[in-house]
Amino acid sequence: MDLDTLRSFCLRLPETSEDFPFDESTLAVRVAGKIFALIAIDASPLRANLKCDPERAVELRERYEAVQPGYHMNKTHWNTVTFDGSIPGREVAAMVEHSWECVVAGLKRADRERLLQQRGDSRK
Repeated sequence: MDLDTLRSFCLRLPETSEDFPFDESTLAVRVAGKIFALIAIDASPLRANLKCDPERAVELRERYEAVQPGYHMNKTHWNTVTFDGSIPGREVAAMVEHSWECVVAGLKRADRERLLQQRGDSRK
């Protein structure tokens, strides 16, 4: 997966935005102002930190060598994913969506319900 594809996928989720709050090479992608992806745009291969449920994080790390504990992040709740082609595209998409869902789950109820409804998700 390349940077443009990853950015497009992230930004198609409801109420997402992007900025560079830390430096010129770390792109933050947010939902409702909260970060759900940090993308190292200059990395080769491309890398991103994605939020993850702790049990799922461990499972993904065991399944894929390209998934490691989150670099400079809380290693219980974040994974660093290296996009080296070893992870199927469907799995990458699921990881990005799961990261968005993890952040949305922590929002106020009204915000959470609005976002899930925009996405067409019946889960609350």
